[in-house]
Amino acid sequence: MLMAIHGSFNGKWQAFELGSVSVRMYAFELVTTEIRYRLIPLLSSVADPGCLESNLPVSKIAAAFDLASQLSAERALAPSTIIWKIKRLLNVGSEKKLKEAIKLVNELAETMINQRREMGFSNKNDLLSRFMTSINDEKYLRDIIVSFLLAGRDTVAAALTSFFWLLSQNPRVESSIRDELNKIMGSNQELVSFDVLSNMHYLSAAIHESMRLFPPVQFDSKFAQEDDILPDGTFISKGTRVTYHPYAMGRMERIWGPDCTEFKPERWLKNGRFVPESPFKYPVFQGGLRVCLGKEMALVEMKCVAIAVIRKFNIRVADPNQAPRFAPGLTATVRGGLPVMVKKIN
Repeated sequence: MLMAIHGSFNGKWQAFELGSVSVRMYAFELVTTEIRYRLIPLLSSVADPGCLESNLPVSKIAAAFDLASQLSAERALAPSTIIWKIKRLLNVGSEKKLKEAIKLVNELAETMINQRREMGFSNKNDLLSRFMTSINDEKYLRDIIVSFLLAGRDTVAAALTSFFWLLSQNPRVESSIRDELNKIMGSNQELVSFDVLSNMHYLSAAIHESMRLFPPVQFDSKFAQEDDILPDGTFISKGTRVTYHPYAMGRMERIWGPDCTEFKPERWLKNGRFVPESPFKYPVFQGGLRVCLGKEMALVEMKCVAIAVIRKFNIRVADPNQAPRFAPGLTATVRGGLPVMVKKIN
């Protein structure tokens, strides 16, 4: 969700690939398989009664990726850039840990490329195989994998965490989503089909409303490649860093009205149908030339998980008074995780 791909040909090609129906279908099939054979069994194993806490085993690569993300973000918290630059030069402290974590992440990405090359990729539908058919630069392929891990893994996880916290606080919304799912899917169908996802208007509204209040990327920056003038007349010189803050924008009364702090999916509906807002009012997926390439895939993933979980379980935050507290990072990761109670629906 955060990908900013450089190079005109490769950027356009990647945008086309990520937006294609075949890629979204592949992602849908992959996600539904994970839901059927891993997510639902996991939630079932801790339900009635049960508390899903952050005590599951974590892979070395996941830990390294999380650490690299955290330490990179903490650079911005330093009183001066000189501090972390000196630590990087001397290879000590947090910069030494960051270097080691990045090395492990890069090694995994390179291993994935080598394994796919050994298996053959010309007839595969996954994104890595598609990129490998037209890109020969090993470092570029490695960076693409790392970008996908950051853009897809962390942001979707962050968005779903906030979504289920909001549902726990707003059972009315959860009930309305469940009513819509029963109406469209019937009461017996466990997993949704790709064709009917676009008919889930209230679910789409609830997911977008959740990300309005808790965007997976709370703020982001761009650098001006050339001198420019913003729509309000502000002059921006070449090389200037411009930061925008989706978290703050989603809670501004002059943008969203006096009920801006309320969780109201209905604000996205007109005559019962989901109507998206301008990306410049709702910059969760960025906008313009840098709009998120993986937006549609991310929404498909979130909808599939939400549907599967809501139809089978009630998810309730273990401490009803606990509001999400975010840890330093490139994405809105909840500090310490979000312990929840999982209960099967009879």
